[in-house]
Amino acid sequence: MAFTDPGAVFELLLSNTRHGAEHASEAFRKMSDYVDNPEIKEVLQARAFLSEKFVNSLDQCFRILGTAPIETSGRLADALLDDVRSQWDEMESPEAKALFILAKAHQLNEFRMGQYSVLIEMADAMGHHGISLLIASCLADKVVFVERTRHLIRKILREKLEMRLAA
Repeated sequence: MAFTDPGAVFELLLSNTRHGAEHASEAFRKMSDYVDNPEIKEVLQARAFLSEKFVNSLDQCFRILGTAPIETSGRLADALLDDVRSQWDEMESPEAKALFILAKAHQLNEFRMGQYSVLIEMADAMGHHGISLLIASCLADKVVFVERTRHLIRKILREKLEMRLAA
């Protein structure tokens, strides 16, 4: 498929993002299977739920455009899961496992935030303000995830430090 105008590029990027959200939902579910920490499991399961919500919001963008997502080949979430699988057994402590899984989830989220930011700008520039609003709401949820992930990382590290000081 030849991409000759900004609208076609926008549809490609929107399709990539939609397929990515779909894959991310499954990736977060699978990541939650790896962890024993109930807090982290809950956060990852909530993230999977929100990714499904993003798919619905992005589907609405396509309805507004009067088109359907095109097939894309991006598999970032799959690559991150492969990384988790290959390195999981090297994580020896519960804290290391928790930090590792949170770092991987954070990496995926940061990449997706970049995609949403670009799509918001493109939608606004093309006069699709409703689409821009839908995508911005997805981005806002991702920003919350970043803050919650940072909070959990600080909590895990603080608890580990307190255990060392108590010993």
